[in-house]
Amino acid sequence: MTATAIYAGRVLTPQDELQDCVILVEDGKIAGLGPRDQVRVPPDAVPYAAGDMTVVPGFVDLHVHGGGGHDVMEATARALDRVATTHARHGTTSIVATTMTAGAEETCHSLQGIARYIRAHQEPEENPRLAAEILGIQLEGPFISKARRGVHPSDAITKPSAATLQKFREAADGLVRILTLAPELAGALEMIAAATADGLTVALGHTDADYDQARAAFAVGARHAVHFYNAMRPFTHRDPGIVGAVLTDPDITAEVIADGVHVAGPAIQVLIGTKGFDTVMLASDATSATGMPDGNYRLGNIEVYVKDGICRNSEGKLAGSTLTLDRALRYVISLGVPFPEAVRMVTILPARRIGLAGKKGIIAIGADADLVVLTQDLQIAGVMTRGAGLV
Repeated sequence: MTATAIYAGRVLTPQDELQDCVILVEDGKIAGLGPRDQVRVPPDAVPYAAGDMTVVPGFVDLHVHGGGGHDVMEATARALDRVATTHARHGTTSIVATTMTAGAEETCHSLQGIARYIRAHQEPEENPRLAAEILGIQLEGPFISKARRGVHPSDAITKPSAATLQKFREAADGLVRILTLAPELAGALEMIAAATADGLTVALGHTDADYDQARAAFAVGARHAVHFYNAMRPFTHRDPGIVGAVLTDPDITAEVIADGVHVAGPAIQVLIGTKGFDTVMLASDATSATGMPDGNYRLGNIEVYVKDGICRNSEGKLAGSTLTLDRALRYVISLGVPFPEAVRMVTILPARRIGLAGKKGIIAIGADADLVVLTQDLQIAGVMTRGAGLV
C-alpha cells in the first residue's frame, strides 16, 4: 500500500492540538506525526493537502443497527458492506453492530453472519476501500424490561439466562463486546458479574431500575448506560432512579443520542454539566434508514417508517434514529460544548469504553489510520479508514 502524507494546518489528536504538521500513513497505520520538517516523508508518498482544515480521529460509534437501507441483523456481506460504507461517508470509521431483541435462533443466525463478516475484514484488504470497521457486536436485548422495551418485540424478551448468553457468544465467535440488559430482572446481577469477569462491557438500558437496583449493578461490574434518558425509568426528585444513579457516579459512562429529537438540548447540557466531559459520549442508534430518504424500513424484524428524518414504529414510538456522528458532533457544539471536548465524545471516549483507546479514536504513531478532515464549519471534507480514502 502506497504511503500517504497528509499536510494539515491543524490536527486534534484529540488529546493534543498540533499546528502545521504532517501525518504519515503506511500500511493502514499512522507511521509518522509531527511538524513538517521533523517527519521523514518517503519521496513516493501520495500527498494530501488539508490546508486550513482540521484533521481529527475517525469517529467510533458503539450503537449501530444499520444504514444505507440495510439492518445489521440481515447479516449478509452485502448488507454489512452497505452499513459500513454509509457510516464511513459521515466520518464514522469504527462501529459496533447492534442487534435487536429477537428469537434465539434468529439472533444466533444473525450473530453468525456478522461474525463471519468481521473475521473476513479484520485485516486491511489488498484493494482497500472506504468502509467503517465493525469492531464487534452489542447485544441489545433480549434481557431487558418489558416496561421500558421501546420498540423491542415483547414476545422475544426473556429473563437473564447464562445458557442463552453462552449460546449467543458462541454464535458470535467470541465477538460480543457489549451486553445491554435491565439490572432489575431476576438473575441480572449474576449475569453482570460473570460477563464482566469474562471481559464484556456491561451496559444498562431498556430498564425500569430504581436507584438502588442501578447501584447494585454498578457494584458487580456494569459500567455504561445505553442511550441515556431514553427507555429508562425517568428521574424525579423523590425517585431518582437509574438516571440519578448514573448522574452521580463518576465511574459510569453514558452515551446519548444527540439529534435534538431523542433528548432535548437542555437535558444533554444537564448530563454533561453533571458528569463532565470524560464520561459522556455520543452514539447514533442508527437504523437502516440512516443515509436514506423518508420511507419504510426495517429495524431488526419490525417495520418502521421515516418522516422528516425521524424514525418511528406503527404506534408512533421512536425507533432508533437516522443520526450520523458528524451531525451529533455539530449538535453538541451548538449546545456550547467546546470543539476539542466534542471530538473526544465521538473518538477516544467510545474507543476507551471498549478497550481500544490506543488503536482507535486517536491520532498517534501505531494507531489505525482512521482520519476525518473537517472544514471550518465542521462539514466532512475527507475520510480515511485504515489507510483507504482521502482521494
